Amino acid sequence: MPISRKNVKSCIVQRIPILQWGPKYTSRKLLSDCIAGFTVGLTVIPQALAYATLGGLEPQYGLYSAFIGCFVYAIFGSIKDITIGPTALMALMTYQQVVGRNTDYAILLCFLCGVVQMIMSILHLGVLVDFISIPVTVGFTSATSVIIASSQLGSLFGLKISSNGFFDAVTKLIQNIKFTRLTDLALSVGCIIALLLLRKLKDVKLHQKGAKPTKFQQPINYTLWLVSTSRNAIVVIICSTVAYLYETHGTGAPFKLTGRVKSGFPEFKLPPFTTVIQNSTRNFPDMLSDLGSSVILVPVIGVLGNVAIAKAFAGGETIDATQELLTLSLCNIFGSFFSSMPITGSFSRSAVNHASGVQTSLGGVVTGIMVLLALSFLTRYFAYIPKASLGAVIVCAVAFMIEYEVVKPMWKSSKKDLVSALATFVFCLVIGVEYGILVGVTINIMFLLYPSARPGIRIEKCATANGHEYILITPDNALYFPAVDFIKTSIATAGLTSKNLPLVIDCQFILGADFTAAKGISTLVKEFAARKQPLYFVNARLDVVTVFQGVISEDFVHFSSKTNMEQAIEENHNRPDDEENLLAVFLDNSSQKTSSQAKAGVLHKRNSMNASNIPLI
Repeated sequence: MPISRKNVKSCIVQRIPILQWGPKYTSRKLLSDCIAGFTVGLTVIPQALAYATLGGLEPQYGLYSAFIGCFVYAIFGSIKDITIGPTALMALMTYQQVVGRNTDYAILLCFLCGVVQMIMSILHLGVLVDFISIPVTVGFTSATSVIIASSQLGSLFGLKISSNGFFDAVTKLIQNIKFTRLTDLALSVGCIIALLLLRKLKDVKLHQKGAKPTKFQQPINYTLWLVSTSRNAIVVIICSTVAYLYETHGTGAPFKLTGRVKSGFPEFKLPPFTTVIQNSTRNFPDMLSDLGSSVILVPVIGVLGNVAIAKAFAGGETIDATQELLTLSLCNIFGSFFSSMPITGSFSRSAVNHASGVQTSLGGVVTGIMVLLALSFLTRYFAYIPKASLGAVIVCAVAFMIEYEVVKPMWKSSKKDLVSALATFVFCLVIGVEYGILVGVTINIMFLLYPSARPGIRIEKCATANGHEYILITPDNALYFPAVDFIKTSIATAGLTSKNLPLVIDCQFILGADFTAAKGISTLVKEFAARKQPLYFVNARLDVVTVFQGVISEDFVHFSSKTNMEQAIEENHNRPDDEENLLAVFLDNSSQKTSSQAKAGVLHKRNSMNASNIPLI
């Protein structure tokens, strides 16, 4: 099919969404986007500083990571509410690669994340994310929230400790608890209380529930909401002001401060493909080896988070997963040229963006400009930010990511899902988040494969209209190689205990079969033929019959409906014993049909049997 100019234009417009909404942009939308972008900017600046510290980087790297994604997503993003930048989860994953090394690893990891995500978008591999179920995601995010919160114990208690994981953080806190700085502890507790109270402020309404606010009440409600959503910036600014007053009056701040933050824009340069650690040069293959499985796991987790946010804010519309993958990959690739750590969509900031009334993804441009202005003019004031206040911001941000409320409904609905969620949670805490999520996915896959190896089978004694009895066996799953021995044993046992009654295998729920299964059934057919016990198949799909036909001998007898099968049983019951095995392959309701007519008659009809009522044996 020749590529026309119209097709090329359609493809370009699809992959660059700004070309769709840009020509329809209005001044009213601009005002809404500016308000939303400014509000998100007040949220992202203190978060970026905190997440950089969480990732083991200097604070300015959080700001380096916070602006480029805003600009790229404004052009290529398909969901107006999403904001791309540093997150607590990506910071934690980055910390595990930076600890004991240097910043170059974080920047290279950002670049490699973009490359892997780009490959995934080209190959349309976004479907891989579907293998990470909600229970695994719940266990993973809950565990990482606990790990992130525990990593801030040093800042909250005014201690200088570095930890690697939840148990290490708690152990070191206990060992150093006697060195706690009471001023930092008091400040962190005060900040946490203030953040939690301010978070509730957005729910305060002057009007009655269900009633429409008056013109006087509307601006007050909006002001309360704005104060609530800007709580991180408000708390950090107040704490920094107090610390600044202490410092400028010569007494010195009683809190541990962030310290000098490098001002100015980041240098535009290639990601570091070589680095030096302890006077030893590490080239690209060495760095790649050091990063290990994180090269795959971190971008997949980033995609998982971004797609989840996209689904939450898509408003029921279809999500172009390939476009989101492409956009996220470009954000990370371009970000690595500005010394960014790995970034993805932020749920909390996207929620603020949505609630602020953003109209298009241009709101992200306003947020990006605010970050650049902060890098240009405010960095010298960032030095006065107490570490305890940043720790409180992180703790309050991740505390609500611990999804303990899903345990009860999981227990009621599906206990096996609770197993995978708890296993993911525990292993993430004990051996690390990379392996924890792999354990959770593996357990999920095992639960998916188990029914293929041990399908449910219903065995019952039935009778024809004239009272001739037969045994009806109904497997409830596809017939593939893991289940062959189990199915064979079940059918053979039923045949031996049925006193030579005819056995009928109802294939209505067998949606597929393979060569190994056909070989197993072939052996079974021969066993029944040897002892002259009828074995019939009914309601099989044409593709299943084709697989069986390619392997099984002429003793294979199949009927397209249960009625035809029962007629054959009645006819066969009155036949001499030496004629019992003379039934042709693919018998149908007329004994005069040719073999080709019989094949045409294999139009599988479904019985009214309910699969959910099939007992397992």
